[in-house]
Amino acid sequence: MTKITLLGAGSAVFSLNVVRDLCLTPNLRGSTVHFMDIDAGRLDAVHALCARYAAEVGLELNLLKTTDRRAALAGADVVLNTALTAGYDRLFAGWDLAHGLGYRFGGSLHVRHDEAFWINFYQLRFFESVIQDVLELCPRAWYLQIGNPVLAGVTLLARQYPQAKLVGLCHGFAGVYHLADALGLSHAGLTYEIPGVNHFVWLNKCYHNGQDVFPLLDRWIETEAPAYWKTCGPGDPVGPKMVDLYRRYGVFPIGDTGSWGGGSWGWEYHADAEAEQRWHEDPPVQWDAHFARSAAQFQAIQAVSTDPAARVTALFPPEHSREIIVPMIESLVCDLPRVLIGNVANAGGYVPGLPLDFAVEVPALVSARGVQPIQTTPLPAAVLAHALRDYVAPVNLELAAYAGRSRGLLLDLIMLDPWTRSERQARALLDAILALPYHHELREHYQ
Repeated sequence: MTKITLLGAGSAVFSLNVVRDLCLTPNLRGSTVHFMDIDAGRLDAVHALCARYAAEVGLELNLLKTTDRRAALAGADVVLNTALTAGYDRLFAGWDLAHGLGYRFGGSLHVRHDEAFWINFYQLRFFESVIQDVLELCPRAWYLQIGNPVLAGVTLLARQYPQAKLVGLCHGFAGVYHLADALGLSHAGLTYEIPGVNHFVWLNKCYHNGQDVFPLLDRWIETEAPAYWKTCGPGDPVGPKMVDLYRRYGVFPIGDTGSWGGGSWGWEYHADAEAEQRWHEDPPVQWDAHFARSAAQFQAIQAVSTDPAARVTALFPPEHSREIIVPMIESLVCDLPRVLIGNVANAGGYVPGLPLDFAVEVPALVSARGVQPIQTTPLPAAVLAHALRDYVAPVNLELAAYAGRSRGLLLDLIMLDPWTRSERQARALLDAILALPYHHELREHYQ
């Protein structure tokens, strides 16, 4: 019997998706899922909903709940960490301060992004405390880092705790299926290679039933894309910005690469309102829509949770999600080999040109033998240069500031932001963030 511990279980959508996929995975029938969250009210509600879901599909799962993290971890075979320890209210407050000081969306990965440095601090500290408990209470368990920042988190944990069985997961790679949809290709016949670092991955090989997809993509761009762009929304996965990046570099940006969800990398596409209009981009609108969708989904779940007669399966139909969390668990504990996308240390040079002690996102053969990363084709020199400048350098600086408790290095991190115009501006932002009343732990850490 497999025990799966889910930290941050108060997220109803995530927990229900995990339970739904478990219910549709016969090899994991009878598993124990131990829900853990510090919010007892949300925990109770999610646990009840998931129990109702399993009962509706007629599957036996042993669903437990606790607010005690150590109790949840004891004896676990797999640990899923999806928790967000600093709420969105803190993120938005920092965004407002940054906006007032001239910081825009667009390549601002540690300021105008949901992986802002004042949020990452709490996350990184939490990740370390969890992995320490895992190594003490369930040292043979696989630890799946799902909550952001996956890139900084996996890099930190792999460096500091090399004995941990660790992999980071993100669904951004599934953006390749948006490309397939635009080209009218079925998902079933698709094979691909999408290397890079989390939120910065590029399609450099793609086949559909053995046929190279790139000539089909080139033809679509020339014949159908202009009409498509007239009706698609801002930030479309195959919108004009993404196609322009493809034309510049010869590999196609996938998922969060360049999108609002990845920090709208490529500041030049967001230089001003005119540039964003030209490239059909609007990060503020997209973020607002994202949080509105999340609120609507939460309200729908809440309505079902308070209505005993409502069927949870009507809201979450019994069909597999596109998440690879449960397939990853099944492969690891049931020895069912499959190739999945994961974030691991680049120890074998799986993405050539990136540091060996830095986390990369690559395909890996997953089975009871573990997560075995697969060597990928080198990225173009320009893409690699951007990865080093825009991702490796800031994350390394952030981790150095975190480890050294250095306010000076934190200021240097802000200085790397593309919208920083002076040290005075960067220092004003740092001082304003640290002065917020609830950031006393942040202030104490960065002496």
